[in-house]
Amino acid sequence: MTDPAYDLAMPARQHSCVIFASPHSGRDYPAAFLRDSVLDERAIRSSEDAFVDRLFDAAPDFGAPLLSARVPRAYVDLNRGVDELDPAVVAGVQRRGHNPRVASGLGVIPRVVANGRQIHRGKLSRSQAQERLDRCWHPYHATLKGLLAATHLQFGQAILVDCHSMPHEAIENMLGGGWARPEVVLGDRFGAAAGGEVVDRIEAAFSAAGLRVARNAPFAGAYVAQAYGRPERGQHAVQIEIDRSIYMDERQIAPRPDFDAFRALMRGVIAEIAAIGAADMPLAAE
Repeated sequence: MTDPAYDLAMPARQHSCVIFASPHSGRDYPAAFLRDSVLDERAIRSSEDAFVDRLFDAAPDFGAPLLSARVPRAYVDLNRGVDELDPAVVAGVQRRGHNPRVASGLGVIPRVVANGRQIHRGKLSRSQAQERLDRCWHPYHATLKGLLAATHLQFGQAILVDCHSMPHEAIENMLGGGWARPEVVLGDRFGAAAGGEVVDRIEAAFSAAGLRVARNAPFAGAYVAQAYGRPERGQHAVQIEIDRSIYMDERQIAPRPDFDAFRALMRGVIAEIAAIGAADMPLAAE
């Protein structure tokens, strides 16, 4: 299924309660948006989770849906609340309390890309902002909610795996004292978004593939994990961040020569995660 905001790849038969989603890998940049931005076509892609949708595209082979954004993060950030509007980007918006994401320029319509580089020449009107949200944010989240509801109805539970990548610099200076830096960070909002057994098994899948895994630092999960993680109701949400330098040239925004080898490794990880919620391997809701 294809929509201007997203692609939805469904398995021939859904036999896992796991749903994979990639809200930041979209790369369909509207020509008018590029023309009106102060950034060139490479700089504007710097906050994109490039190629993450390709890393997880085996999900339907293991009975799990894959929802992938087509809209780019610099245009509408699908991992933000629809009300996280920035007064510095949208005319007529009133600041309501302190929101650190909005304050840093990373609201639902971002002000900046990586390294704080400004996107827009001027402000959007409220109607222009609403048009973006109506065309992009609402369809994506309506589909995600529908997938979660249908999956929970079928299996008695649903596990959302929210797939992202992180700049290498985000973890470059993270640890000292000889500790190895993580290659994957799992965010469950410190247990608020997912049950411990679910997160343990997702961590085990990455660890078995030889990847170093950390939890909740430096990324504990953003809007999607907060909005959809309800472990007490049998609905779990886990954010996954993969170090981009493992599979891509961050400066060129291009796959590394060994991209296909890492993608094959990820196929095994996806199989293990999908098996957590397979129909013949029920996991009791926590």
